[in-house]
Amino acid sequence: MENEVKEYTVIIYTENQIGLLSQITNVFTRHGLSIWSLSAGATSMEGIHNITIVTSGLEKKVRESVQQIEKRVDVIKVFFYTQNKIVYREVALYKVHTNCLLEGDIESILTRHHTRIVEMNKSFTVLQKTGTSEETAHLYDELKPYGILQFIRSGRIAISRAQQEPILRFLRKREKEKKQLNRQ
Repeated sequence: MENEVKEYTVIIYTENQIGLLSQITNVFTRHGLSIWSLSAGATSMEGIHNITIVTSGLEKKVRESVQQIEKRVDVIKVFFYTQNKIVYREVALYKVHTNCLLEGDIESILTRHHTRIVEMNKSFTVLQKTGTSEETAHLYDELKPYGILQFIRSGRIAISRAQQEPILRFLRKREKEKKQLNRQ
């Protein structure tokens, strides 16, 4: 089904270089792909960072973008996945009036959605929900009648369903090939 528009999560492993993120997002733009979510951060491997981008489009366009990004010297490896190949989460923060916590059914809503209170004072309370974008949107819809003062959702963070992190396999293979070349 290469002619089917799907949602993809692109995970880019890279060295942390100034200006790289801008160059990567330009590749998506040139291929006509919108970026729906973006997050970046350190990985468990020293000196290696991760950029996670959510996009939707034809697999061919996503594959072309990945191949172009991989050509960059400061990019170590790029993987792309459909939703069923990853475990992902987003964090959402909701600011509501503190007095609304005393109203109606809000306590059961917060419990049902596994929502945490991260800050509370006389005038407002900040709630945190970790989950999929659908789950955070559903909580938003349920809180809306109580009056949401502010709302923000993070970009997606994702991990593959593979037993071992794919970048580790890639790095081991690359190291093995390097040793073989040095023997010649």
